[in-house]
Amino acid sequence: MKKWRFVAPVAALAAVAAVAVVLVSSGAAAPTATYKAGLVSDVGRFNDRGFNQLQLKGLKFAATKISGLQISTAESHSAGDYLPNFAAMARRGVNMIVGAGFLLAAQENKVAKQFPNTKFAITDYDVTGAPFNGKTKNVEGLTYATQENSYLVGCLAGLMVKKKGGTQTIGVVGGVKIPPVDSFLAGYIAGAKKCNAGITVLKGYSQDFIDQAKCKTVAQNQIDQGSQVEFNVAGPCGLGTLDAAKEAGIWGIGVDVDQAYLGKHILTSAVKRVDTGVYLAIKGAENGQFAGGKNLVFNLKNGGVAMGKISSAVPAKFLKTIAGLRAQIVAGKIKPPVKVG
Repeated sequence: MKKWRFVAPVAALAAVAAVAVVLVSSGAAAPTATYKAGLVSDVGRFNDRGFNQLQLKGLKFAATKISGLQISTAESHSAGDYLPNFAAMARRGVNMIVGAGFLLAAQENKVAKQFPNTKFAITDYDVTGAPFNGKTKNVEGLTYATQENSYLVGCLAGLMVKKKGGTQTIGVVGGVKIPPVDSFLAGYIAGAKKCNAGITVLKGYSQDFIDQAKCKTVAQNQIDQGSQVEFNVAGPCGLGTLDAAKEAGIWGIGVDVDQAYLGKHILTSAVKRVDTGVYLAIKGAENGQFAGGKNLVFNLKNGGVAMGKISSAVPAKFLKTIAGLRAQIVAGKIKPPVKVG
């Protein structure tokens, strides 16, 4: 079980770095005396207790591991801040700039073209597709196979509902319908049906990543339809989903970070190591190993995605089932879907 549970952040960064760094295309090392790296948040901002905050942790970790590294941040209060935040960093001579998510792609692509000698990376975006199309050679993608760990948490949700009996229904609340959100949903639905063939999975979108009330409303509607487990895939907004689960006395599943700290109603979390991605992107750019026009891929095998703490209420036989499925995914025998049917 220790092989697949979430591990301490610093230890995980080191462990994943040892494996995932081989994914970075090699090149001639060209370190400088003072290397500068920056991070531009999305509208969730750096105090979101999840996606953005974890990337900030990766930036700060890089500063402790790369000698002489200077770091800077730019917090986006609205989508209108993305382009000026990127441009301001580039003009200041920041060598490597990371965009904190899918929503920043268009603006990052525009600024990257204006500053071809500056290196960029973007979390949760495949840069071989539009608008980059693999042609913006100073941008690297940081992608996460969240369909894999979501498959496992979906299976666990299905097993726990089967054990309890009653309405065989679970739910998931996504934020905006974009590929990084749908990969969570697709894996969750497939995993639940793998382990509980008779289950119904309710899915909904809040159309928001910030407003907790919107997610809570979607979750409450699902709970009214009999949902016994609610999965948060909406960042800070999703705290409303988990609050609805707590109030209803049912299980909640966290996202991005281990959200077990929210209480005993948290069954587990689908962890996405975006801190690792930020650190490795900066490390690779600083030492000459930058995969411009390509992606770094983080998955179960290299520890880039994982399950968080699992409730002590989960039977040992369920843990064994999850471990077996994890092994099959790592071996390529199970390939969870990335798109919602």
